[in-house]
Amino acid sequence: MTALAERVDEVTLSINDGVASVTIDRQHVLNAVDGTAQARLNDIWDQLEQDASVRAVVVTGAGSRAFCVGADMSASAVDKTGLEYWAGLDPNGFGGLSLRTTLDIPVIAKVNGYALGGGMEIVLGADIVVAADSAKFGLTEPRVGRLALDGGIHQLLRRVPYTQAMGMLLTGRKAGAAEMQAMGLVNEVVPAEELDAAVQRWVDQILACAPTSVRAVKQMAARTSHLTAAEARGLRLPALMAALDSEDSAEGVRAFQEKRQPLWPGR
Repeated sequence: MTALAERVDEVTLSINDGVASVTIDRQHVLNAVDGTAQARLNDIWDQLEQDASVRAVVVTGAGSRAFCVGADMSASAVDKTGLEYWAGLDPNGFGGLSLRTTLDIPVIAKVNGYALGGGMEIVLGADIVVAADSAKFGLTEPRVGRLALDGGIHQLLRRVPYTQAMGMLLTGRKAGAAEMQAMGLVNEVVPAEELDAAVQRWVDQILACAPTSVRAVKQMAARTSHLTAAEARGLRLPALMAALDSEDSAEGVRAFQEKRQPLWPGR
């Protein structure tokens, strides 16, 4: 059993048996992200991209009140004009994740409370969303004269039906976890005390799959959304080619034939 943990700039990264946990721990501002935390999150995602041993990532906020409420409005960045903020947007999006397309690891958003503004954009950058029944979601920027420019507007329109997305975007209103599940954005809603167990079930199901297959699926999903299905099928992406010619592929067939659980060699 292996474990790694470190804490820098109120963002925690831990890696345990191939599962990374990324926690925004700025509870005094409901886990809002300032410039230092944004830079640290980008560093974390960059680090995980290079770590072939990591097979799943869980991102969450510390405490029980908030996942993340977006940009720290008490920070110096709030002094920027809208145009200055737009000109300096991070190419990877809010939290270094909302627009990132190079992370070939499945990301689970564990939403324990408010996911607002940039926090909602982090959720939109995840692959699987598990939420406490008390969680609230929203792109509330219009209520403070701003816009969800880190993918929030466009990602929400692509994830849920148009009228549902516009009903949130044009009002800046908050929606509960059950409503977001009904829209199709949230995979599972559970009582807060069951959130950890629910996330672990999703992690376990990912770990039951071949690592090379999971990486290929994530890479194909992230890098072919602009193509037709036929065009996407013909794209020779690196993770796809590695999966097709992997030991995992052979082991999966052997395990099926021998009626046993596979022992995945691929990392």
